[in-house]
Amino acid sequence: MPDTASSPQVAVDVKTLPKSRLELTFDVPAERVDATYDRVLNRLAQRVKIEGFRPGKAPRAVLEARLGPTTLREEVIDALVPNLVAEALTEREIEPVDRPQVEVAELERGRPGRFVATLTVLPEVKLPDLTALNVTRPSTTVDDQLVDRRVDELREQKAILEPVERAVQVGDVVVLDLDVVVDGEALPDEERRASEIEVREGVLIPELLAVLPGTAVDETKEAEITLPDEHPRAGTAAVVRATVRGVKEKHLPELDDELAKELSDGKQDTVDAFRAAVREDLEETAKQVERLAFEQGVVKAAVEGSEAEIPDALIDLELDRRQEELEHALGHQGLRLDAYLSYQQTNVEDWRARQRDDAEARVRTDLVLDAVARQESIQPAEADVRSYMQSELERDPELQHQLGELMGSSSARRYFERRLRRLRTLERLVEMASPKTS
Repeated sequence: MPDTASSPQVAVDVKTLPKSRLELTFDVPAERVDATYDRVLNRLAQRVKIEGFRPGKAPRAVLEARLGPTTLREEVIDALVPNLVAEALTEREIEPVDRPQVEVAELERGRPGRFVATLTVLPEVKLPDLTALNVTRPSTTVDDQLVDRRVDELREQKAILEPVERAVQVGDVVVLDLDVVVDGEALPDEERRASEIEVREGVLIPELLAVLPGTAVDETKEAEITLPDEHPRAGTAAVVRATVRGVKEKHLPELDDELAKELSDGKQDTVDAFRAAVREDLEETAKQVERLAFEQGVVKAAVEGSEAEIPDALIDLELDRRQEELEHALGHQGLRLDAYLSYQQTNVEDWRARQRDDAEARVRTDLVLDAVARQESIQPAEADVRSYMQSELERDPELQHQLGELMGSSSARRYFERRLRRLRTLERLVEMASPKTS
């Protein structure tokens, strides 16, 4: 049902539309319309120069004829409509997320006026029972095999590379000349000479890892790839041309008490103590990963269990933010957005269309977390915000010299307040869901 409220002069009918849109219909008494016409004419009389008359002294009919009915009506609209819309939103505590779209149906002197303002507001979010979220806490077992693998990674720091005269094997470090070729032409920015790369999974791209073993010195192998997302020509088919210029065999030092002491910076004197310390570090890291994974699972369950109709305006705002971030990042590389997208054979409209689903998911998550914060009355105190600001700023070397300025900035304070509120919301969600997990 529409909600109707009236002031002595203007009646405003508020109607709810789909996708968190509101329609406000304004009925303006003829007296208010006439008073606005008079006020606008009085103001324009001082500004409009009419030959033969001093400012403000030209007859009303002459002034209106000089202005014309269309110009005069537009001036009246500008003087009346924005103020009435702002008053209505303030009185009803409506916070729009986009600029109201106004359509004037009637606004003529001597007659009642009518116009309609349509706008988007934050949607209502219906949360699930946050204490009944079905989320399983992940569990990682730190076994001897995992400890051995980590110890080997640490021994890698002291590895010795010995040149060998044989074909490439997995685990070798090879010296490569690399070129990336697109449409038969090598890309100058991708040329690499005498690059040392280890031939193993996770270091060498899979396409080269598949063809390099068995390659002799001065022999060239090629692999077909697709240029990655971060490349200016992302998505383009290319060929990586690799010429082996040298092969080095890696030898890891034997783990003894002396090496254990060296790798631990003197904290452990024996191999057993060193392995125990490695296990402890791995277990702590596993707990942190488990906590993060559980937190992400809880947020996902809360979002999936919530109901909210996401307005297009909020998605468009998120897309605007992403586009600005991309333009800023490309600017640091000396690239323009249109040039970057043309390399990928696309344009801004197509890029935004591909980003839309992900942007909607981000907006939905933000709305749900904000709803949780409101439901749980999570609002950091001023002292907590300032303490959090100071600790975060002191951790960033680039911002430490601006500490005093940022601590006094209201915009910086609002930014850190939102961050702290979000952190406490996540903590509260995890706390509520923990007893229900296995």
